[in-house]
Amino acid sequence: MTARPLRIGADGWVQGVTKIPSPNFDARPAGAAAELLVVHSISLPPGHFGGGCIQRLFCNDVDSQAHPFLERVAHLRVSAHFLIERGGAITQFVGCRERAWHAGTSAFEGRPGCNDFSVGVELEGSDFVAFEPAQYASLVRLTTALSAALPLRAVRGHSHIAPGRKTDPGPLFDWREFARLADLPADWLP
Repeated sequence: MTARPLRIGADGWVQGVTKIPSPNFDARPAGAAAELLVVHSISLPPGHFGGGCIQRLFCNDVDSQAHPFLERVAHLRVSAHFLIERGGAITQFVGCRERAWHAGTSAFEGRPGCNDFSVGVELEGSDFVAFEPAQYASLVRLTTALSAALPLRAVRGHSHIAPGRKTDPGPLFDWREFARLADLPADWLP
């Protein structure tokens, strides 16, 4: 059974996915539009999947006592527009018209501050575990919807826009397969 295409409403929220609004966002600068899709990976605690820790991080509700690593991140005020879990479920935290706080210190084609002009998608994963086919399928559906609604012109990993500081989505993310499945133009990719 083929999944229904995703559609982004005029408000920047995707119809048909789970919505958990994050407080960690603000307005894009005047005239800024989402031209860049940034692919990340995350697991909390590192190497652990499921359990809702990522969702709680993006909503400033981390239980810092649940695991020693969580004490190190509980104070962070971060978000992404989307999370794609291991089974392919998509959750949206910030509307695509708004600026999520996902890229940190970053630059693309010499332009700093990628949060201003990007959409951030977190894949539940790590540098050491292959991503699931369901995650690629959901990322393709989401990328198709985003490129239909926004002026996207490139896709990069967090490691490409913050080299030396970030490694995600990591060496196991299959850029070639993602590009093939999403039918992306060659000049959109790293």
